[in-house]
Amino acid sequence: MKQNTQLTQVDPSLYNPDLRPIPPEERTWGTYNYASLWVAMSVCIPTYMLASGLIAGGMNWLQAILTILLGNLIVLIPMLLNAHAGTRYGIPFPVFVRASFGVRGANVPALLRALVACGWFGIQAWIGGQAIYAMLRVIWPGAATFPGSMWICFFLFWAINMMVIWYGIETIKLLQGIGAPFMLAVGLLLLFWITHKAGGFGPVLRTPSKFHSTSEFIRFFIPSLTGMVGFWATVALNIPDFTRYAKSQRAQIVGQALGLPTAMTLYSFIGVAVTSASAVIFGEAIWDPVVLLGRFNQPVVALIALVALLLATLNTNVAANVVSPSNDFSNLRPSLISFRTGGLITGVVGILMMPWKLLRDFSSYIFGWLVGCSALLGPIAGIMICDYYLVRHRQLDVEDLYRRGGIYEYQRGFNPKAIVALVAGIGVALIGLMVPALHWLYDYAWFVGFLISGGLYFLLMQRQTSASR
Repeated sequence: MKQNTQLTQVDPSLYNPDLRPIPPEERTWGTYNYASLWVAMSVCIPTYMLASGLIAGGMNWLQAILTILLGNLIVLIPMLLNAHAGTRYGIPFPVFVRASFGVRGANVPALLRALVACGWFGIQAWIGGQAIYAMLRVIWPGAATFPGSMWICFFLFWAINMMVIWYGIETIKLLQGIGAPFMLAVGLLLLFWITHKAGGFGPVLRTPSKFHSTSEFIRFFIPSLTGMVGFWATVALNIPDFTRYAKSQRAQIVGQALGLPTAMTLYSFIGVAVTSASAVIFGEAIWDPVVLLGRFNQPVVALIALVALLLATLNTNVAANVVSPSNDFSNLRPSLISFRTGGLITGVVGILMMPWKLLRDFSSYIFGWLVGCSALLGPIAGIMICDYYLVRHRQLDVEDLYRRGGIYEYQRGFNPKAIVALVAGIGVALIGLMVPALHWLYDYAWFVGFLISGGLYFLLMQRQTSASR
C-alpha cells in the first residue's frame, strides 16, 4: 500500500528535494536490488575483520559463524520494522524520526546516527587506502619508501568515494547491481586458493576453540554478539533511506531477508576460513586481510584480491556510510545543505574521527567501536519502533512531517519524552563502563538501550496517544 506523497504546503526549514517523499512512479527498486545491496554492503573488509576478529579472539570456526548468523538474524528484525515506513510513505530516516522526536528534535537522533556513520566512513576509507597502498607495493615495490605514500593512498580513496556520491542514488544502485556478483566470485576464489595452501579445509576447520570452559566462552560471546548487532545498527535506523525507493513492501522484505543473513554469513565464513588458514600456514591468526595478502609471494593473486577488496569497500562505504549521514546533515538546514554537501561533510568528519585508532586491533574494533556504537543506536531504534507500531499503529500524517505547528510539533519542535527516553537508554547502557559490577549492561548495550528507551517512551506517551495519531 503506497500513500499519497503529494505535499500541498511545506516549511522551507524542513524540506528540500532530497528529503521529499518519493512518489510511486519513481520507486524502481525490486527484490534483486535489495538483495544485491546487502550482498555488496556485506562483502567488505570490515565484515571479514568481524569474522576474523572472533577467530583471533579464540573462537573456532563454527562458534564464530553461529555468532555472526545469530547477530544478523536479530538485527534483521528492527531493520524490517523500520523499513516499512520508508516504503509506505516514501520518506527517508531523518523525516521518519520526526514523528517520534519532533520536527526539530529529529536532529538529535539523526546527528547521533550520522556521527556513527562518519566513523564508519573513516574506517572504510582507511581500509581502502591500505588496499591501494598494498596494490601499489605489488606494482611498484619502491613505493613504500616514498614519504607519506600511505596517507596519499588514503586521501585518494577518500576522493573516489566523494566522486561516486556526487552522482547520486541511482549511481549507487548501478554500482551495487554490477559489483555484487563479481565480488562474491573473487572472494570465493581467494578462499579456495588460501585453503589449498593450508592443505585443504580439513586442517582449517579442525582448529579448536581456545576457550576451556562455558563461562569463559560466554564472557567473550555476549559482547561479541552485541558487536554483531552493532555492526548493522546504523543501517537498521536509516533503512528507510533505501526502502523509500521500493516498488512494494514485498520487494524490500524478501530482498533484505534473502540478502542480509545469507551474504553476511557466507562472507564471514570466508573471513573465518581464511584467518584459520593463516594460523595453519603462519602459526598465528592474521585478522587483517591486507596484511595477510602481503605475506604471500604471489603478486598476480594478491593484486586481483586487493582490487576486489577495494571495490567491495567502495560499494559498502558509499551505500552504508554516506547516503544516510548526507540526508541527516541535510535535515539540519535543508535550504542550505544538499545531499551532496552532506556527503562532503561526512567525508571530512570521518577523517577527524581518526579511523586508524579505531582499527588498532580486533579488541578495539569489536568491543570498543562496535559495542560502543550500539549503546547510542539501540535506544533510537527502540523509540522509533515503539512510536510507529505501538503509539501510532503505522499511521503517519506525511504533510505534518514537513511543517511547523502540526501534530509533530510537540514543544517548539521537540518531543521531550523521546529525549528523556533516549538519554535514559544510553545512560543505563554506559553505566557498565563506569561500574565494574554492572559491566554486563555495556556488554548487552544495544539490547539494554533498545528495551529501556522503547519501554520508557511507551509509558511516557500513553497520555497523549490519541492526540498524536
